[in-house]
This record gives sequence, structure tokens and C-alpha cells, in this order.
Amino acid sequence: MPFLTIAFPAFNPIAISIGPIAIRWYALAYIGGIVLGWIYARALLKNKELWGGPAPITLLQLDDFILWVTIGIILGGRTGYVLFYNLPFFFSHPAEIFELWKGGMSFHGGFLGCVAAVILFCRKNNLPILSLGDITTAVGPIGLFLGRLANFVNGELWGRPADPSLPWAMIFPTGGPLPRHPSQLYEATMEGLLLFTLLAVMIRMGALKRPGLILGSFITFYAVARIIGEHFREPDPQLGFLWGGLTMGMLLSVPMIFAGAIIIVAAWRRKARPTSSDQGGP
Repeated sequence: MPFLTIAFPAFNPIAISIGPIAIRWYALAYIGGIVLGWIYARALLKNKELWGGPAPITLLQLDDFILWVTIGIILGGRTGYVLFYNLPFFFSHPAEIFELWKGGMSFHGGFLGCVAAVILFCRKNNLPILSLGDITTAVGPIGLFLGRLANFVNGELWGRPADPSLPWAMIFPTGGPLPRHPSQLYEATMEGLLLFTLLAVMIRMGALKRPGLILGSFITFYAVARIIGEHFREPDPQLGFLWGGLTMGMLLSVPMIFAGAIIIVAAWRRKARPTSSDQGGP
């Protein structure tokens, strides 16, 4: 092993095992992301100052929405992986589409699943789509952070070869003898911690009073973070590099930058919700 190169820790991908039942860290990351996101979303809805008055969504409606968004994440994430990353394989082995325990989820597909869940739920309950979108994306980085940590624990989606002198370069069990970037940790930091902090600061500065501003900011800044992270991440082996050295993750993220920017501009031009004092409240 090259000098200073770190050996990948021997994590057990199974967190809890009871007889034939095995719960993996990846599953716990999804569960933890949804539960912690739900707790944070409830806290945001309870804070009237952030909305300039009562939130446009009730706590009971949020509780009902959790099931919808969970289904959207799972169906969208799996469908996106099948279509964007491994369609020839699943076309030949359609039964394996339903074998979720073997892994294979796409963020971009999961995001589209969330969008569908938000739109359908809002239409059913006559709720503002942009405000529910703001809440959903405000908590999104929590799940992204935990998901990337689970990728690291599983020793999957590792980075490109790194200079052996890089102090944190690692030898991954399935990545061959070359030291690599722990790109999962890079992505956990950018897509999780940094994005969550950015959105939280924006919320404290009144962003929820402009419906769509948090939604657009999440879309744009996630896409930027993902493109940066892809420069350190090894492409999926079944796809490799695409046109001009781009990866699938980069290509799917580019439209998000433009879509998010449009939503940001529209939200900023839209008149902000007046505060309680503006409305003559106490």
C-alpha cells in the first residue's frame, strides 16, 4: 500500500441482523432521512415568523404527505436507475427491477418522483405546490447526507484514482489496488451539509415568504454540487464516460441548473408574503 494511503474501514453493510432478517445501513439511511426530515419540516411549519403568518400547510397535511413522498422517492429512484443507468440489463432481466435490496437508486429519478408526489398531493388537497416544494427540498439534504454516508459504508460509488500522496486517499475493496478519492464523503459534505446550511440560512432570512425560492435554490445548487462531485467520482462501469468526458450524473444535472434558475427568478419577482406586522397583527 502506498505511503499515507488509508485502507478502507471494514464496515459491515448489515446494521442489524435478527435470524433471516437483515437491515442494511442503506435502508436505515432512507428511514433516517425521512424521519429526521419529517421532524425538521414540522419545526419549520410551526414557526409562523418564517412564513409571515400561519404556514400554508398544516401539520396533519404534512403527516399525510410523508407516505406520498416516500412512495415517490422509492418508485422514482428505482425507475430512474433502470432508465438512466442500466436499461439494457433490466430489459434482459425485468424481474430484477423489483429486487431493491440489491441496490440501484437514482437521485434524479427520486427527485422526479418527489415532484410527482408534491403535485398530486397538492391537487388532491388544494395546497400551494411551490410551498410544499419548498418544505420538501428544505429537508432533502438530510437524506442526501445519510445516503452518501451509506454509500461509503457499503464501499460503493467510490472515487476516481487519486495521487497516492493525498492524505485521505483510500484503497476500496472493490476498487482495485489504486488509491482513490472517497468521493462519497465529498458528496455528503456538498450535497448534504453545505446545501442544508445554505437553505437553512436562506429560510432564516425569509426565503419561505417567497414560494419557490427554496425549491429553485435546492435544484440549482444541488446540480452544481453534483457536477463538482462527479469530477472526483468514478463513473458507473456499465456506462463509463459519455460525450466529452461527461458522466450521466453531469448530463442529468445540467437541465436542473436552468430549471432551478428559472424558478428562483420567478420566486424573486413574486411579491413576498407580508409579515404579521404588515397585516396589522400584534
